[in-house]
Amino acid sequence: MGHCRGGTGPDTFDGLTPLVDWVERGVAPELIVAAQIVDGKAVRTRPLCPYPKVARWIGTGTLDDAANFDCQEP
Repeated sequence: MGHCRGGTGPDTFDGLTPLVDWVERGVAPELIVAAQIVDGKAVRTRPLCPYPKVARWIGTGTLDDAANFDCQEP
């Protein structure tokens, strides 16, 4: 994705709901899923992992689905 938004990668995500859950209920997010939206449809999703973890493909499934990635230590 671009520096702030746009580009060819996932750049749309809801950061507010996980933040509210964390502050008000004490439930920290394990990850947040971001999507690349084209013509109103999610064409690619990826997990946004908490630092210092990074998203790594698990070796099976499409690279366009966040479910096929795991947040791992670098």
